[in-house]
Amino acid sequence: MKACAIIPALDAAESIGKVVKEIKESGIDPIVIDDGSSDPTSKVSRENGAIVLKNETNSGKGESLRKGFAYALSKGYNHIFTLDADGQHSPKDIPNFLSLLGAKPQADMIIGNRMDSPSGMPLARKLTNKFMSWALSAISGQNVPDTQNGFRLIKSSLLENIELKSRRFEIESELIVKAAAKNALILSVPITSIYQNRQSRINPIADTFRFVKFIISYIIFKGKKSRVNSRGRPCACPRAPEIT
Repeated sequence: MKACAIIPALDAAESIGKVVKEIKESGIDPIVIDDGSSDPTSKVSRENGAIVLKNETNSGKGESLRKGFAYALSKGYNHIFTLDADGQHSPKDIPNFLSLLGAKPQADMIIGNRMDSPSGMPLARKLTNKFMSWALSAISGQNVPDTQNGFRLIKSSLLENIELKSRRFEIESELIVKAAAKNALILSVPITSIYQNRQSRINPIADTFRFVKFIISYIIFKGKKSRVNSRGRPCACPRAPEIT
């Protein structure tokens, strides 16, 4: 297995060194996407052994992940982890992902699950996570208990067959929906999340609005495609709209 970990980072100099070091100890290549940081995130990342790609300006988590995915695919990685730079995701959980993949090698994506033991999770995030996970599980036809968790293991073969467009946090929902549309097998594995006193960059109101907008757009697009195909004519539907 040739595996790497994509870590979008914004002003994460305080935490990124430990994250990178622990990823390397797991035998995984860390790739940090510095999303326009004003602090020495890039410097600390390199000092601890990470490959660093930079966005000149703050471009969003989706844009950063897409850049990281493109780089990883170009370098021949066949398995790609994603996790946060703030220390909320523990790289020490990486063996749990690999163990499940060993038992279920047909899995295309494995997503960390915090919802079995969400102690410490802010109430607003817990409620929005439950709603979003219910909605995306229904749409995807798969049971995904923590759809908004960014700690994931993804096969490169899946990423090569879907086109991601989202620029911000909704990319995590887009990835699930488009993976399910390709009949990908999505599994979950329990993880430990470490909630610290840092302010989250997730805006519950704005990001929930983007999520709902994405879901409505997807349902409308899917409905149009279904109606055209049901008439027995080739589908000439436009691509699903980009969420900005």
